[in-house]
Amino acid sequence: MNDRLQALRGRVDAFPGVTGPALREALVERADAALGELFGEPGPGVALLAVGGYGRSEPAFGSDLDLVLVHDGRRGDISAVADAIWYPLWDAGVGLDHSVRTVDEAVSVADSDLKAALGLLDARVIRGDGGLAGTLLERVRTRWRERAPRRLPELAEAVAERARRMGELAFLLEPDLKEARGGMRDVHALHALAAAWVAEAPPERVQAAYQVLLDARGEVRRLSHGRAQDRLLLQDGTAVAAALGYPDSVALSRAISDAGRTISWTWDTTWYRVAAAQRSKIRSRLRRPVRRPLDEGVVEQDGEIQLARDAEPATDPGLVLRAAAAAARAGVPFGRYAIDRLGREAPAMPEPWPEAARDDLVSLLATGDAAVRVLESLDQVGLLVRLIPEWAAVRSKPQRNPYHRYTVDRHLIEAAARAAAHTRDVDRPDLLLLGALLHDIGKGYPGDHTDAGIVIVQTLAPRLGLPPEDTEVLVEMVRHHLLLTEAATRRDIDDVATIESVAAAAGSVRVLTLLHRLTEADAKATGPTAWNAWKARLVTDLVDRATAVLDGKAPPCPPALTERQTALLALPDDLTVQVNPLPDEGMFEIVVVTADRVGLLATTAGVLALNRLDVRRASARGAGGRSLLQAAVASAHGHRPDPKRLRDDLRAALAGTLDVTARLAGREQDYATTRRWNTPGAPQVIFDDSGSTTVIEVRAPDRAGVLHRITGALAEAGLDVRTAIVATLGLDVVDAFYVEDSSAPVTAASTASTASSSATISTSATSASVESVAAASAASVTGLAIPRLLGSARRAEVATAVMAALDTGEPG
Repeated sequence: MNDRLQALRGRVDAFPGVTGPALREALVERADAALGELFGEPGPGVALLAVGGYGRSEPAFGSDLDLVLVHDGRRGDISAVADAIWYPLWDAGVGLDHSVRTVDEAVSVADSDLKAALGLLDARVIRGDGGLAGTLLERVRTRWRERAPRRLPELAEAVAERARRMGELAFLLEPDLKEARGGMRDVHALHALAAAWVAEAPPERVQAAYQVLLDARGEVRRLSHGRAQDRLLLQDGTAVAAALGYPDSVALSRAISDAGRTISWTWDTTWYRVAAAQRSKIRSRLRRPVRRPLDEGVVEQDGEIQLARDAEPATDPGLVLRAAAAAARAGVPFGRYAIDRLGREAPAMPEPWPEAARDDLVSLLATGDAAVRVLESLDQVGLLVRLIPEWAAVRSKPQRNPYHRYTVDRHLIEAAARAAAHTRDVDRPDLLLLGALLHDIGKGYPGDHTDAGIVIVQTLAPRLGLPPEDTEVLVEMVRHHLLLTEAATRRDIDDVATIESVAAAAGSVRVLTLLHRLTEADAKATGPTAWNAWKARLVTDLVDRATAVLDGKAPPCPPALTERQTALLALPDDLTVQVNPLPDEGMFEIVVVTADRVGLLATTAGVLALNRLDVRRASARGAGGRSLLQAAVASAHGHRPDPKRLRDDLRAALAGTLDVTARLAGREQDYATTRRWNTPGAPQVIFDDSGSTTVIEVRAPDRAGVLHRITGALAEAGLDVRTAIVATLGLDVVDAFYVEDSSAPVTAASTASTASSSATISTSATSASVESVAAASAASVTGLAIPRLLGSARRAEVATAVMAALDTGEPG
């Protein structure tokens, strides 16, 4: 007996190689046999019922056995019968959710407790008095139907609350397969609607999606040795995929995402119809349904989009987008009959698309958030792929990092919805919306996603009916959709070379303006950390300056020292630290003025990290033996940093009485106590000599004090950092440093040999490599001094120093 029960717990290697439905069947058989033996033959008037997941015959390793011992109230030995079942289970460590009730008691509890009611709706008899058990189940199900107007809103609120708390399964990196929106519990809710006779049983495609989640949960529980773990962790994805026959963890994630979307969409549409029917039940008895025409072949009836009686989807390819645009404009969902009929009968769009169809697509996208639900409906019945076959490659494709909130296809739809807010800010709103919808379409194909996207759009845009000049604009939007955010957050926007390179890449004010609004929409659709007031201001300032260049004006060239910086450098104190608020929420300027010394920026960066301040940008200026550092920092929770504490810490660090490096190493150990995400690839050091100053870009895992370590290495290598720009991209930092090497000889030959190239240096645990990459042309600015650029030997020396500083001995 005990061995059989231990197999249920998952603490032993039970049922090796058995997965999916076969595993659940084996667990049910094992549990039923053990419980039947414990129950014995106590005679009439008592029955043992399995409820909840066990009642549905869907246990996993370590699942609680949900049991109800029902009796007729006339047996004096019911406690002994119960003890004979419960105690052996407890002794074996099996999880148990149990109750002992009469029929009346069980019905009363179900009337007041939603969880109990749902559990009994799925109950089945294990052993005992079948007539008694049947009476209980019939009464519970009858009460559920009779009380549906009150219980169903309670059910819907439970689904909504769970979604708010657990997030959406389809778009989570580590989804809870049971509790998240679109998870297993939402299917149970659909069955509860069917049990109330207000909706049909979940369709076959929902049952198939449910099986995907059940199978994955079974292997998650196996890997956790039966612990109450329903979350698919990234670290377990490969093992679960292999056990279930998926090619890899990405394929598994894609299947789970697709399953979650199918389930959540089905719940949304089903509950909408149920709620609408509940509201209109009385009204419908008093009047005939009203069909309000919205467009050719499209009507609204009872709050849903339906097809007109004379509509013929099979011969009207434009009907899909007409109906979709009408649904979004009216703010009502597709009726199930209408969307299913379109999915069955609508043909592919002729090539090129008729102008009216393209206009309907743009009209749909222009509705913003309303378009998201409509496009999801089209997707669920296969119409999006029928309209745009290239969509299949990005459909439900996961983006496996915490920076991206959505799958690729949902990100594109969300980006178009965010772009809709800016249609009045550009002269071609149609191209803005189409560019947002297609900017990452290449992510479903091999190679660089931008290069792949360009090839796709070059053929897709003409198929949509766009003329060559519009196709070229759309291609440029895809080609440069990362231009502004990368330039604004990884380069100095005061640098003339940055401004001119952005203007040259955009080529026209139209494209630059479209890229501006696409950049914002793309970031807002990416995740909560991808866009903020600080980044918005940087991008806007850069666009304004590049626009001036495109208008034929000279690029703004700030003076070497502003009047304020000159005044700060003249301050007499040996160490000045100021904290000034910036216009952006939670951002502050940290000003440090002191005697010039090697490593001042590294020490300051370390002190700021110890005070939990994230540096976004830092610049260094000097005159007369004095140094001025200005850093824009983000403060946790927006709290103003304490200038006295910063000054005391910095004074101690400069005097050598505060070991910043050791303190940060301790902070790194704190980081190591929590599970970290894996970051792809080794750190990289990239040298960019396309401007008047060498820019060193470092990409590395985001860890405590990483800026301190990098700037310290640059100082030890003899480089002066004039500007540092810090950005976080998912799990990595991407830090750019404008450096000068005062020891480097300045010759025309050395300048010519390096000004036209850039290099990427990366290391792994065993090797280092230098790879030349295509370079931007060096900016030629009249009146600038001859640049001091790093030769290849010096670059290798600097890269080695930076890599050594980044090597913590732990995998990234």
